[in-house]
Amino acid sequence: MRIVVDRDRCEGLGMCEAMAHEFFELDDDDVMHVLEPAPGAEHRSQVVAAVASCPVQALGLEG
Repeated sequence: MRIVVDRDRCEGLGMCEAMAHEFFELDDDDVMHVLEPAPGAEHRSQVVAAVASCPVQALGLEG
């Protein structure tokens, strides 16, 4: 599983960070950074929930 980000859609709202702060982080300019682009299978449900929480659908998963 790999986290993918559509930077053109991301608005830095922080829902992903709120749901999975181990994998997503907003910097001081509200730019989202993926801290671990390929989380292990044991984190799948948490990452899927965080990706689904994005109100502008800027996040996706591959694999």
